[in-house]
Amino acid sequence: MAMISMQRTFTAFQGQRRLVSGPAGEVALVVKRVAPRPDEPIIIFEDATGRSIDFDLRGGDREVLARLAKLIPPPVEETASPTEPRGRGRPKLGVVAREVTLLPRHWEWLGAQPGGASVALRKLVDEARRASGDKDRDRQARDAAYHFMSTMAGNLAQFEEASRALFADDRRRFTGLIADWPADIRDHIVKLAYSDRA
Repeated sequence: MAMISMQRTFTAFQGQRRLVSGPAGEVALVVKRVAPRPDEPIIIFEDATGRSIDFDLRGGDREVLARLAKLIPPPVEETASPTEPRGRGRPKLGVVAREVTLLPRHWEWLGAQPGGASVALRKLVDEARRASGDKDRDRQARDAAYHFMSTMAGNLAQFEEASRALFADDRRRFTGLIADWPADIRDHIVKLAYSDRA
């Protein structure tokens, strides 16, 4: 089974206008070619967090891309090769050992579970992730929208009320409050906050 990790995306704004969205390299090269304007600074945002990020755009395209590859590695494809002989021991799952502190009754319960404490803890974590996955994604999207909104729209009309509506998950009120904001800023905020909940 092949797993492909999601690619990180970025969006660049020059003043109130969206220049480009996409992978880091694509965004960096477009920004590098845009003529700077003192009255409209260029800001690059990571879409997953809504936070601004600085790219070092000095030098040629290859130099810029090489630095970005170190800062933001491209997504990797993880595959289990069926042609490789299976060795003894644990498969390469990326298992990380860390300390966990629990009360004796918790250790007792975990020890009595099929597969022992590690298997039981992994099952509990997976179950909790499934149960709260939508809430976690909604919270991350709301936080990203708020971070972007604070930077790009913090001085616009209705910002405080729009923030309250965003955190109250009142989409109708929120979109109504930001309706008069610059179109590219407004549309990007809505994309960050609600794109996975069409």
